[in-house]
Amino acid sequence: MAEPTSRRRWGRLVALGITLAVLVPLGYLWATSLVPGSYNPADMGYADYGGGPAGGHDHHHGGMSVADLTGPAAGTPDVAVTLTARKQKFQLASGETVDGYTVNGTSPGPLIRARVGDLVQVTFVNESVSDGATLHWHGIDVPNAEDGVAGVTQDAVPVGGKHVYRFKAEQAGTYWYHSHQVSSDEVKGGLFGPIVIAPATPGEVVAAIHTYDGKRTINGRTGSQRVELPAGTTARIRVINTDNAILRVGLLGAPYKVVAVDGREVHGPTPLTAAYPLAAGARVDLEAVVPAGGMRLVAGTAAVSLGIGPVDPPSGELPGETVDLLTYGTPAPLGFDPAHADRNFEYRIGRRPGFLDGKPGLWWTINGHKFPDVPMYMVAEGDIVRMTISNTSGQAHPMHLHGHHAVVLSRNGVAATGSPWWVDTVEVGNKQTYEIAFVADNPGLWMDHCHNLPHASEGLMTHLMYEGITTPYRVGGDSHNKPE
Repeated sequence: MAEPTSRRRWGRLVALGITLAVLVPLGYLWATSLVPGSYNPADMGYADYGGGPAGGHDHHHGGMSVADLTGPAAGTPDVAVTLTARKQKFQLASGETVDGYTVNGTSPGPLIRARVGDLVQVTFVNESVSDGATLHWHGIDVPNAEDGVAGVTQDAVPVGGKHVYRFKAEQAGTYWYHSHQVSSDEVKGGLFGPIVIAPATPGEVVAAIHTYDGKRTINGRTGSQRVELPAGTTARIRVINTDNAILRVGLLGAPYKVVAVDGREVHGPTPLTAAYPLAAGARVDLEAVVPAGGMRLVAGTAAVSLGIGPVDPPSGELPGETVDLLTYGTPAPLGFDPAHADRNFEYRIGRRPGFLDGKPGLWWTINGHKFPDVPMYMVAEGDIVRMTISNTSGQAHPMHLHGHHAVVLSRNGVAATGSPWWVDTVEVGNKQTYEIAFVADNPGLWMDHCHNLPHASEGLMTHLMYEGITTPYRVGGDSHNKPE
């Protein structure tokens, strides 16, 4: 017997209702996840004043432009270099061929050397990087207009274009430069190089660690290599992690001291033999007296190492122990009192399924919000800022704040008791909580993001914004700025 017409109609209505109950919420989530094709980064998200006064400024409007916050416009530079970026196939120093990016024909790009007080001028030329490129001075607290972030502090430099950066070298230390346009691709492919602000010394070794197409290198060389230094020399090894993940490094063959972290000197360092956990983007300076049998810098495993000394030292693996900067060194004054903070922020890193710009996936969140609906951390010049960074996302994140150095106050509720632990990049492991503090003394619009660069491209980035600051630049649009 045929099914009655009314029952068939009712069945279709029920099916339609179920379909709509599923599709309508999905459609809403899809639509609300869309990121505009072009937008002003100063207008993204929502203002978080950290319990401090709004100062009468709406964060969508204001007075001074990022473009006005430049380095010295006048004066003859003490250091003047031209860096040319190319998309090309090239040979690593150890001979392997890589299809990626170079700076002046090599990767890593050339070392820039300056002294404290020098006026540095870098003319950046994009010869053939089709997505455009910039130079960001990682860890150097430059004026905001010199920060090199496409769509935030400048437009990406197109093929055939150039951009001039000028800034005073104010703080001695180990730093690096890299593109901040489509950086998850361009940095991985080799568009980076080291910069050291300090006089060259006979015992200095710069060791930039980078992985090209699965091949980990030190200064562009796979395997083992050696630097000739006489026994008895006090060596300072400036180690830079340009990859996307934390890396255990250390010296074998001699005790060493951790004398600087992220370009800031450690107070009261003591000899040790444990491995050092170097976050992605971070730097560490190791100091040791070269023994007669030499010593060896190990980058993760014995397969990638740098012998230092008059002879090639034996190879070996790093010890299981790890340096903990929470207790290493001795206390010293900070220069400000974090107990009297003007702003108290939370930066809670999580993850949840959904859509980002219309794409389904498992996306990073900040304070429960997906990009671009994330907090804009608002400060005023002179504020003392405390920020609690917690992570329940299931993965570790090397968090990098532009334009400032912060001091670690605690980890998982345990107060720091060693040397002031100053960072521009801090590794926040899963289920870890760090409390940091800094003085807002560099006006501008500053990125605060994960330096596992694919994570930034997946939404783990926001900004620290000074009240009253505006930017004339836009993400996307005709400029094709993509600042991740």
